[in-house]
Amino acid sequence: MTAQHSKDPLHGVTLEMQINALVARYGWDKLGKLVNINCFKNDPSVKSSLKFLRRTPWARAEVEALYLDSLEDDEPQDGGFNPWLQGRDDKI
Repeated sequence: MTAQHSKDPLHGVTLEMQINALVARYGWDKLGKLVNINCFKNDPSVKSSLKFLRRTPWARAEVEALYLDSLEDDEPQDGGFNPWLQGRDDKI
């Protein structure tokens, strides 16, 4: 029996992992400019962002779209840890 793998690039990637990766990549200031929502601009935190994004489908869709667009550029900026690959199933 062979294991089935999802072709969805978000399969196995939690919303928290997406936020942490985006913050590591862009920082809160630039993230607030890329996705115009207050939880990224005023006293930002992962916890407050998760709470807002889980209740607001349009904002979550924007964050997921930014995350997916950023997957194309998977080269780490500092040559070290790559948050874009964390949590992704490399067996696909």
